[in-house]
Amino acid sequence: MFSSDRKKPKHKSIMETSTQQNIIAQGTKIVGDIASQGPFRIDGTVEGNVKTSGKVVVGKSGFIKGTLQGENADFEGKFSGKLILSGTLSLKSTAHIEGEVHITKLAVEPGATFNATCSMKGTVKSISNEPSRPQQAAAAQSK
Repeated sequence: MFSSDRKKPKHKSIMETSTQQNIIAQGTKIVGDIASQGPFRIDGTVEGNVKTSGKVVVGKSGFIKGTLQGENADFEGKFSGKLILSGTLSLKSTAHIEGEVHITKLAVEPGATFNATCSMKGTVKSISNEPSRPQQAAAAQSK
């Protein structure tokens, strides 16, 4: 009934490997494009385009010059270029951001530098001048 003869797959699936964090260490410089399904931590320098469906963390010594596309990003270091996130951009006090930013949410600590054109997309709450329903019901009953 229970057999240990089952063969394990030789290759890991994308879902299994996407939980591992990619790290670009301090002192490392990469010139070119990077694409990954998993999260990134960048303490070195990247000159090029970074695209990931995971979270990107840029440490104090980290620097990205180019385009960054992802879900969420936490910055302690520097960025120059075009930043496109489907989620939240969090800037720590040491962060320095320049360029064009397209995000859903923004969190900025005091001391961070944010010199960018920023476009925030997301749900928009409608504002109406009509009185609320309880007031309308009270007005209808008083007639």
